[in-house]
Amino acid sequence: MSTELPPRPRSLPLAPTAEPARRRLPLADESRPIDQQHRPIIAVWEITLRCDLACRHCGSRAGRARPDELSTDEALDLVRQLAELKTKEVTLIGGEAYLRDDWQTIARAVRDRGMELTMVTGGRGMTAERAREVKAAGVQSISVSVDALEAMHDQLRGVKGSWRAAMDAIGHLRAAGVPVSANTQIARPALRQIEPLLEKLIEADVHSWQVSMTVPMGRAADEPELILEPFQVLEVMPLIARAKRRLASVKKRLWPGNDIGYFGPYETLLRGTMPRGHMSSCGAGRITLGIEADGSIKGCPSLPTKDYVGGNVRDNTLRDIWERASALRFTRDRTLDDLWGYCRDCYYGDECRGGCSWTAHVVYGRAGNNPFCHHRALEYLRQGKRERLRLVTPAPGLPFDHGVFESYVEDWPADELARAREVAETGEGWLLHTERAHGDG
Repeated sequence: MSTELPPRPRSLPLAPTAEPARRRLPLADESRPIDQQHRPIIAVWEITLRCDLACRHCGSRAGRARPDELSTDEALDLVRQLAELKTKEVTLIGGEAYLRDDWQTIARAVRDRGMELTMVTGGRGMTAERAREVKAAGVQSISVSVDALEAMHDQLRGVKGSWRAAMDAIGHLRAAGVPVSANTQIARPALRQIEPLLEKLIEADVHSWQVSMTVPMGRAADEPELILEPFQVLEVMPLIARAKRRLASVKKRLWPGNDIGYFGPYETLLRGTMPRGHMSSCGAGRITLGIEADGSIKGCPSLPTKDYVGGNVRDNTLRDIWERASALRFTRDRTLDDLWGYCRDCYYGDECRGGCSWTAHVVYGRAGNNPFCHHRALEYLRQGKRERLRLVTPAPGLPFDHGVFESYVEDWPADELARAREVAETGEGWLLHTERAHGDG
């Protein structure tokens, strides 16, 4: 397996200073019944953009705190508003959440308001003492980010020793009595390391594992070689299915990220417990809420700031932003007419509505057409075709930014087509392209 990544580009700063929050954004005059019907099941709250890692795939380009992050009193008032909006779960993230001095105060307030509390960490500074603080603050589960085996993880995370720190963090948290899960982004060079990594996580006794694909936002947009090609979902989906079965065999769980899928032969296995038994359309602004550290509100924590922030809690109440901001209403109002490209005429179009809005937007600059779709890749494979991406416009270098890619369809090389069909049909093995591109044979 390859353990080297391409050299990191140096043309952009690793940790830019975020722009001040956009303020006084317009809201609709009234909320509608559909806006009042939807409430966030989960709110993911970036309480600071400050971070102690320098991850090459970081969509928020975290490192420096935002210049206008909420004060403690403002944060506590937002906790109150989240509870009044009937939010069920709050997940604290960063940057690195524990680098905010009052994070424990915020955490305790969430629990005091009766909401579930979870947290995500890169683990670099998760000492035994801090793990005990996590427990005392009422965190009910914490997810540690681990993206590959040791050498490649350290390269991806930008700090030597970060893999060892993450694994130690899992041990410290478990010793403190905090339930621990893991989360992994699949970067293209790390694809072959995901299954060996899973065995390490099982040994560490995490209770569950969430997996998603690296998406070209933030720093990841600067390094297209970190991004899977759309046709590689043909091997990613069987990989995740194998991981699901492996985890089930040791009574642990797998959670596929919202960018994983859609509508291929593994939907029942991966999402059979969901209300519809499969993935449905984007939940941004319907069941999820994203909060940036400066009080900016969007429908999903991953969505680009520039296009999807609907308001700021320093200007309007959270309820008014949730119900009356057009940037949070977009999935409530989305129809087939909002889809374009391949998704516009897809058999699943009316059910899927273009899949993950985050993925589509940071690839193409607008939502409604998602190239990282299992059904789409399979349909192209039946025609002997595969879809790829190429960067057209680079990202400007700000938190939550993105470039613009274009996709193109080509014939599978004759000597790879049969193998690709075998992988798709059996769910075993790897595409030859991966071996040739990354030396992972």
